[in-house]
Amino acid sequence: MILLKAIAFADRRDYKAILKNKDPPKSDHKINMEEKYHLEKQLWTEVDFDFMGWHDSHVYAVSFSSLEKEYEFMLDIDYIFKWVSPLEGETYFKFWIAPCTLIFENVYDLVIDLEISVPSEITIGDIIRKNPKTPKGVDYIEKDVEYDWLIETFNGDISFKSTGYKQYVRQHPKLTENQEIDFENRAGVSFSKEFFE
Repeated sequence: MILLKAIAFADRRDYKAILKNKDPPKSDHKINMEEKYHLEKQLWTEVDFDFMGWHDSHVYAVSFSSLEKEYEFMLDIDYIFKWVSPLEGETYFKFWIAPCTLIFENVYDLVIDLEISVPSEITIGDIIRKNPKTPKGVDYIEKDVEYDWLIETFNGDISFKSTGYKQYVRQHPKLTENQEIDFENRAGVSFSKEFFE
């Protein structure tokens, strides 16, 4: 968040380039707060990983699957689909943002190392995957590769092994002046896998 006045993403795909200190793209398009964001799809998976970035995504809650043998690690987040650069004479960015359910699958070796003074303050810095290998129990699952995952937050790290994720978009992205959606407008905490209409 410290970088907020210096860096803007024109699109989530600019994420890695901008973190390498390249100049952010400039915007000359006047944004109407009633405009609609063109959402490519409502379900994102590990196949889309290279096109996604979770920087500054706020975490509202985490949960674990209560169903036997699902081994899911779930996060309720506000996902920023697009950062809108300030126009000439403006100071602050705007954000196309939506509440999402991020579910990692076939999770094990989960380590949560966070220091939290206020439960609502968890914000993701980055999500990293590495070390692709044949998954544990490959004969019983539908995936043929798993990774070491690291969720870096401003409060510490969460690490685990997983075959991948599904991210469900629960509302159409809204243009806001904040990086979080008002709790009431996002319908509170949810781990729903249902899509909006």
